[in-house]
Amino acid sequence: MSAGTYAPRPGAAPLARMIGAQAAFETKMLLRNGEQLLLTVVIPSLVLVLFSTVGIIDTGTGEPVDFLAPGVLALAVMSTAFTGQAIATGFERRYGVLKRLGASPLPRWALLSAKTLSVLATEVLQVALLTVIAFALGWSPQGDPLSVLLLLVLGTVAFSGLGLLMAGTLRAEATLAAANLVFLLLLVGGGVIVPLDRFPDGVESVLALLPISALSDGLRDVLQHGASLPWGDLGILAVWSVLGLGVAARWFRWE
Repeated sequence: MSAGTYAPRPGAAPLARMIGAQAAFETKMLLRNGEQLLLTVVIPSLVLVLFSTVGIIDTGTGEPVDFLAPGVLALAVMSTAFTGQAIATGFERRYGVLKRLGASPLPRWALLSAKTLSVLATEVLQVALLTVIAFALGWSPQGDPLSVLLLLVLGTVAFSGLGLLMAGTLRAEATLAAANLVFLLLLVGGGVIVPLDRFPDGVESVLALLPISALSDGLRDVLQHGASLPWGDLGILAVWSVLGLGVAARWFRWE
């Protein structure tokens, strides 16, 4: 039989189409997972509403929502890029999903790219929902949207690297426990709902170096105080991004 008689033509699809299809599949799976949806959407929304309307914690001067909204945006990034991705990827690795995908025409780096696109798509939905809720609570944001976008993207890269590192080195059950524990600890000690200056000086200095603290403080400087690019926080996030992705690329196990 002569060449060109098969329809559709056999062979792998273009790389961009494969990445797009995989990213769409990853996003649909995430949004259909009730536990993941609770972690990525419901919990940040409840934190924003609860602590903005009930005077549980003294957030300083001004409206509580003006302090809390940037921190909850940072929490949403962490919940998706770190906690949710670590747990999902850890169990995919355990059940052999990553091994089978590694044998497909989709390169492994393209699979990671698709996962990253899925995270970003989910974060767009999160940010839109949280912004609507914050405006309904009386939020008055300031600052440059491009600075906010840069902080969110760099924060996503940092947390993605750490999430993939955890998923690629620990057992799935250990990843599940560790990721949720880290989420809870950073919710309290990462400047999301409790200002860092409420902690002792030595503890505050250490907590300020965490990626969640850098992201929440950077977003707060821009959105609450109208500051320009917070270079210090961006530098911390850049260091975590390089370290997380570099170590994950070195130690990630696909099986």
